[in-house]
Amino acid sequence: MELEALRSIYEGDEGFKELGPTEFQYRVADAGDPKAFLVEISWPETYPETAPNISMNAFFNNHISQAVKQGIIKKLQEQVEANLGTSMTYTLFEYAKDNKEELMETHQPFTNSITLGSDNTVETSIIQSNKKKDKKEQLTKAQKRKLADKTDHRGELPRGWNWVDVIKLSKTGGSAEDD
Repeated sequence: MELEALRSIYEGDEGFKELGPTEFQYRVADAGDPKAFLVEISWPETYPETAPNISMNAFFNNHISQAVKQGIIKKLQEQVEANLGTSMTYTLFEYAKDNKEELMETHQPFTNSITLGSDNTVETSIIQSNKKKDKKEQLTKAQKRKLADKTDHRGELPRGWNWVDVIKLSKTGGSAEDD
């Protein structure tokens, strides 16, 4: 009965996913939000008399530290204990959604920058390589003229410019019959 209720409540909600008849995922917040996380709940055979299995081990949660994951699971377990004996999957998902800020307050989002102690060699080499990429190769007037003579009006090389002359190849002895 709870399964039917979950399906009707979360119909059209992109955050909810039914992995199986007793396994569910819910994404708290939008995918682009740095404080977004995914909660997986699976029901054991004796659910709701026993607690459901709560997991945060989805690939989506790799950006969250293990300590924050354990904190979220601990708070959800407290809700499980309060609702033991009743259908609680919806309650757990809504609790996670309503208390997202509180659950993720110790979360520090990863940055793409490299932090170094006192040595900035990696950072300066990255900056220098970016400066080198910005410079374009400067051609002389003669080089530009030669390039323009090789290409057509669209800047493309003519058809067959790199073809091998078969007659020249046969005169130089390039055949495979020379044993």
